Amino acid sequence: MNICVFLSAADLDDRYTVPARDFANRLGKAGHTLVWGGSDTGLMKVVADGVEEAGGRLVGVSVDFLAAKARPVADQMVIARDLAERKALLLAKSDAIVVMVGGTGTLDEATEILELKKHGKHTKPVVLLNTAGFYDGLKTQFRRMEDEGFLPLPLTDLVFFADDGASALAYLEETVTG
Repeated sequence: MNICVFLSAADLDDRYTVPARDFANRLGKAGHTLVWGGSDTGLMKVVADGVEEAGGRLVGVSVDFLAAKARPVADQMVIARDLAERKALLLAKSDAIVVMVGGTGTLDEATEILELKKHGKHTKPVVLLNTAGFYDGLKTQFRRMEDEGFLPLPLTDLVFFADDGASALAYLEETVTG
């Protein structure tokens, strides 16, 4: 399975890097492919290293203005013209999406993927990996949107919130491969 992971390229502390490496190792050991933003910095590097060390494949999609930060060796690396093309390529190359901790770029990617799913433009499973409660506030907001009629389908049809990498990967494997 090709699993797109949206996440930060920032250097983060152990409460985020340790669970990220655990998820990456699980992904690689299961023989899956990481599809990610291609960066060789911060949390993106931690996850790519973990997947590669565990025997998984790496498919990166960088963007022209960040190409200098792209991982020098990957099974495949594509350089997109802009962020819109990058997001489209990441979605096209994946069977499932996991959103890990990140900043505004990660939030932009997550909301666009969810909006496309809401409108039936894809049916791929989306997991928000809620490491250290990072997405608790967003989960509350999504529930409010659902309760007040802003979502045309149940929240559980849009996104699965996972507390750890094991439950995230189990959900994806069950959903995609049945």
